[in-house]
Amino acid sequence: MAKYVDGFVLVVPKDKAEEYKTMAEGGRDSWMKHGALAYFECRGDDLTAQEMGGEKAREFPEMAGARPDETVWFSFIVFESKAHRDEVNAKVMIEMEGAAGEYEDVPAPFDMKRMAYGGFQVEVEGSKLT
Repeated sequence: MAKYVDGFVLVVPKDKAEEYKTMAEGGRDSWMKHGALAYFECRGDDLTAQEMGGEKAREFPEMAGARPDETVWFSFIVFESKAHRDEVNAKVMIEMEGAAGEYEDVPAPFDMKRMAYGGFQVEVEGSKLT
């Protein structure tokens, strides 16, 4: 069965990483509760470009404009289809709007203007995850 993925790349100051992780755990709980198949928040660990076919790939920190005191997070949520993504995201947005008052004075631990987002149709799939 084809799947759909929402993907994110964002830059988080290293001293805000735990704060971001706590926020991400709340996001995970919400998306999973409303039907997402999987939710991953991945902190950059080995961001050194590797040589492939005689050429060196571009590094995530360079691509994202991350400074030495920041790190790159690569995050994604898996859905059954684009329509399923739309249904789940609508429910999550309603939940977030209901909780917005709790977080009005809490600044995000990253700069939204430096976040990249996209929806992706899965074309090739392989997994041993259970």
